[in-house]
Order: sequence, then structure tokens, then C-alpha cells
Amino acid sequence: MLLGETIGVALGALRANKLRSFLTMLGVVIGVGAVIAVVALGRGAQESVNARISALGTTLLTVQPGQIYAPGGVSSGSDRAPMVVADAKALDSVGGAVSAVEPEMQKQLQVQYLATNTNTTVLGTSANYLDVRKYTLAEGKMFTTGDDRASRSVAVLGAAVPDNLGVPAASLVGQNIRIGGFLFQVIGVLASKGSGGGFGNPDDQLRQIGVLASSEAEIPQAMAEIQKTLRRLHRLRVGIPDDFQIRNQADFLNTLGETTQIFTFLLSGIAAVSLLVGGIGIMNIMLVSVTERTREIGVRKALGATPKNILLQFLIEAVVLCLLGGIGGILFGWAGALGLAKFGNFNTSVAPSSILLAFFFSGFVGILFGVWPARRAAGLDPIQSLRYE
Repeated sequence: MLLGETIGVALGALRANKLRSFLTMLGVVIGVGAVIAVVALGRGAQESVNARISALGTTLLTVQPGQIYAPGGVSSGSDRAPMVVADAKALDSVGGAVSAVEPEMQKQLQVQYLATNTNTTVLGTSANYLDVRKYTLAEGKMFTTGDDRASRSVAVLGAAVPDNLGVPAASLVGQNIRIGGFLFQVIGVLASKGSGGGFGNPDDQLRQIGVLASSEAEIPQAMAEIQKTLRRLHRLRVGIPDDFQIRNQADFLNTLGETTQIFTFLLSGIAAVSLLVGGIGIMNIMLVSVTERTREIGVRKALGATPKNILLQFLIEAVVLCLLGGIGGILFGWAGALGLAKFGNFNTSVAPSSILLAFFFSGFVGILFGVWPARRAAGLDPIQSLRYE
């Protein structure tokens, strides 16, 4: 019996039972669609993280207070080592691989304009904040080093603050607001890039110091210079661990990327369960089909069909059902990803590799769960099959 004829008989059997064929492959459609949509969500989240980290600048290093250690390298408990303005000034004088230093103080304060107020994070920082943190201004201007030295009460608002106050950003420039009860003049508003507050003077201890390396190639040298300078300034003896932490954007990117990848794998595994359930459904329907078509199998064997021909026919039926279900699942998953991006404001990204993987995996499911029904059909005795009622 020719292969083309076997394929034709298999496809004819599927066309003869269109509704059953559709319901059989529905589980595969849902399974493949769920896998593609979940992977698209995971990839979209990872790309969003990459974009946000890159927007901060690939050469940005962040120095944060660390654990206090006693002589001998023993931790003193939960206390954090203080980091002060003198640390930032010392780093600013390093030069070489360090091109800019930007200290930050932070506190949660009330911001009031006329009769409206909001609680927000207030940062005290230096005039090079925009350059180091890669921010841009939507309105007005940034304060200068001269403003800082003269201790002028000026503030640049984050993009979310005007919205929280219910006032257009442009109309706030030049106006007076109260930050923590003190009067400040608004001279600028940042362009949207996450939330932020005005710049005030919350306390004397720094939350962190932003350090801009001269280039990506000089990041290791800059980190070494920072470590050397701060250890000398903090008078840390040899053998005592650093009481500060130095992190670059690659550290954040790798940590967040690994976390996102783990959740993607986890959710993909859960979604793949539905694909396996669809495969089991196909196996059950094919077993029922073998029982219903017992006499047909007997007639075909009596006319010369070999067990190999029968096995191939039922295997082709199972694989075709899974492949058609895979194609439908790809379209369903793609549409689901687009819908999540448009209506759910999720970042999604459908990868061609995930489409190919889902398609071939659906074919594998067809082979895996179609072998048993096909072997059962091929093993039927032709005489007993012709007598089957």
C-alpha cells in the first residue's frame, strides 16, 4: 500500500468526523497557546527590565552602605555603616576611571502646593544628577552648582509629583511649594522615567552614591578605585570586610534577568501541563476510534493492508491532529499576547524560537500519544475484526 494512499485514508477519516477532530485537538490548541503567551510575557518582562537598566546608563556604579564589621571580620549585627558627604567628596577627587560622582540623601516627606498635598520621596543630591542618572527635563531647568553652594531653596520635581498634586507641570515652574514644611521654589520638572520627588535636604547620611565610570571598559578599574578610597577613608584594616557595597548595572540586570527567567520556566511548565492533557485526550479519542472502526480495519487487512500500513494510518491521524492543534495554538497564543499588551498593559514579546518549539513539541505529542492506539489497531486480528459488531 503506497504512503500517499495511507495519508489520504488518514485525512479522509479525520474529515469524516470534523466535530470530533476539532474537539480532540482543542486541548492542544489551548496548551500551545498558553505556552506561547506565557513565554511572551516572560520575554517582555525581561526586555522591559533590560531597557530600564540600560536607561540608567551602562557605566553607572552604585555605592551603598554595608554591614559594620568589628576587628576580626565579625558582624556587629543589623547596623549599617554610615555613608556621608565626605565619602562622595573623596570619590569625586579620584579622577581617572571615575568621571562623575553624585551623592543622594532620601526621606519621605509631605509636599504641599496651595491647598493640595501629597507624600513622596524627597532626594537631596548634586547638580550633576541628570547626567549621572540619565534623566531629562520636561519643564524648566536643573539647579546649578552655584545654587547648591549658596544653599538656595530650589527644587526640581519628579514627573509624578504634578499629577499627584493635580496641577499641570508647566504651571508649577516658578511657583513656591512646601517640602516638609519648608518653602522651596520649583525651577524644573523631570520628564517621565519612574517616580521621584523634589530635591531637599532630608538628613546628613547618604542613601547611596552614584558613580559614573569613564567607559564600560574602565568599570573594573573604577570599582577598584572606589573600594580603595572608601576603605582608606573608613580606616578598614586588612582582613576586615568592606562596610559598603559597590554594584553595577550588570549585577542588577543579571539578578532580575535570572528571576524573570525562573518565573518564565515555572509558568511555561504549568502551561505545558495542559498540552500533555491535550495529548492524553487525543490518545483516548484515538482508542475509541480504533474500537469504532474495528470492522473497517478488518476489511482493510483482508484486502492486503499490512499491520505497518494500519499503524502508519492511525499515527498520521494523531500527528495531523496535534500539528493542526499546534498551528491553531500558535495563532491563539500570538493573539493572546497581543491582547495582553494592548488591553492589559503588559510587555509581551513573541519569539520565533518559542513558536518553532511549540509546533515541533505538538508533533512530538502526537507521536507520543498516538503510538499506543496505532499499535493496538495494527495488532487486531483480521478475522476477529470482521466478526466485530
